[in-house]
Amino acid sequence: MMRQISYYQAPEAEIGSKPNRWDIIALFLILGVFAALAWAATQMKAPYQVGHPLPISLDPSALPGYAAKTVLRMFIALLFSFLVTFTIAPIAAKSRQAEKLLIPLIDILQSVPILGMLSITIVLFIQLFPNSLIGPECAAIFAIFTSQVWNMILSFYQSLRTTPKELYETAAMFHLSFWQRFWRIEVPYAIPGLLWNTMVSMSAGWFFVVASEAISVSNQEIMLPGIGSYIRVAITEGNLPAMYYAIIAMLIVIFLYDQLLFRPLLTWGERFKMDRVDDIHPPRAWVYQLLTKTNWLKFIQIICREISEFCLNSPHCKMPSLHKSTLHTRYSKVFIWFWNGLLVFGVICSSVLLWNFITKAVSCVEIRHVFFLGMITGLKVTILIIITSLIWVPIGILIGLRPEASRFIQPIIQFLAAFPANLIYPLIVTVIIRYHLNVEIWSTPLMVIGTQWYILFNIIAGAATIPNDLRLVTKNLGVKNWLWWKRLALPATFPYYVTGSITAAAGCWNASIVADVLEWGPHKLVATGLGSYISQYTTSGDFPRIALGIGVMSFYVLVINHLVWRRLYNYAASRFTME
Repeated sequence: MMRQISYYQAPEAEIGSKPNRWDIIALFLILGVFAALAWAATQMKAPYQVGHPLPISLDPSALPGYAAKTVLRMFIALLFSFLVTFTIAPIAAKSRQAEKLLIPLIDILQSVPILGMLSITIVLFIQLFPNSLIGPECAAIFAIFTSQVWNMILSFYQSLRTTPKELYETAAMFHLSFWQRFWRIEVPYAIPGLLWNTMVSMSAGWFFVVASEAISVSNQEIMLPGIGSYIRVAITEGNLPAMYYAIIAMLIVIFLYDQLLFRPLLTWGERFKMDRVDDIHPPRAWVYQLLTKTNWLKFIQIICREISEFCLNSPHCKMPSLHKSTLHTRYSKVFIWFWNGLLVFGVICSSVLLWNFITKAVSCVEIRHVFFLGMITGLKVTILIIITSLIWVPIGILIGLRPEASRFIQPIIQFLAAFPANLIYPLIVTVIIRYHLNVEIWSTPLMVIGTQWYILFNIIAGAATIPNDLRLVTKNLGVKNWLWWKRLALPATFPYYVTGSITAAAGCWNASIVADVLEWGPHKLVATGLGSYISQYTTSGDFPRIALGIGVMSFYVLVINHLVWRRLYNYAASRFTME
């Protein structure tokens, strides 16, 4: 049974078609969204002096404005995440030498805590934009960007590495250039998984929105107007009604961008699934249906299609095909050894400089203690990833194989993923204090509350890409129960699971900084771990100890990724590619 990438085509519009009532509705809808974002953008240019606190009101009437500013920051960060994803992931997937540098670098960067990023970048951005709120705004956007981009890069990279060979054979049959193959074959194949990972990356930004908008560095606290700062002030004052208002505001915001953005994108992404054309489910998103009924949008679609065809087929826009190097094998080996030596030299020099910077202020005893704290946090992360995998892998497969269930459950999952764990911390603090519970045990699950969704969303995306003909074959052969899981479901979703687990594990390390220190009003609970160490010295501005904590965390993440996750990833790419 022949498989193909199927496309849902909207009806064509005639040139010169008059606008209909759907055009008017869509126009007001789009203008309303852009007006809200434009108003929020104008607030970013306000004058600001470091040390002058920005007032944050807990009045519920201020929440709509705060919500618009937070959403704008998140969408700006998402735009840059897409740009970086479509630049870095193809280079890493296509170049073996670049992969050796970029993938470990991504492993390190995604393990660097958000507070660590802020402590380094806030000073830089304030210097770049003195006496303006743009500096702290850029630092907050950069922090949200770092919470989104790594998962998107790894998702796109994984799709490029596991593109079925039959699609490349099709590209060769039609004599597609490297440029055409990338946009006509590889990007369409990657879109379903990338959309799901974009959703979970957007949701992950909400988890760190408090840290990115309420910046505490070097005993200085900068509160940017937004939902994150609103939550931070409510937690500090122990204002429970304000927390309820924040939850309601977040529920409304998540519902709106799910309906206006992600639900239409998922419907649009249905056309790129590896399946038969007659198995495509009709679009269900009301915004998508509204836009397909407009005459102006259909006309714009025709123009965009002509532009894309020109960019793909014009000799001036084509990129040359990648050919093997014509250099002699001996010179190729010399180049490879030179490249690897350069990387090793750079790592050694950076490590020596960092070590000298740290050892001047920190004793060897404290360094050993920090490595011990890293072992404790690593043990917590390992246990949490195992537990969440056992829960979400079977659930994600069952959801992904049922499109109707996916459409119903996806908004619920997205809200749970976007719901900041910070909002339930006060409840956890109250319960721990009231019942005299062990903070070391009961604070641990908080590390995975915001990151477990990476596994679930990736599993759903992987299960949704299983071709329908393979499902029918297993059904006709009577493959059931454990044999069905062993031969179809688990192998087909394993590459997606590894991608989600890598990001979830790194997210757990990052989330430990927030989960190890719980605050509610005058109460403050601190758990043993690397997260509480970094949080303590980030607040006091002790940069040598901040660098030590970040370095140890990056070291553990890099070693675990190299010894465990990368080997599983390469195994998945070689054994479980859908062909």
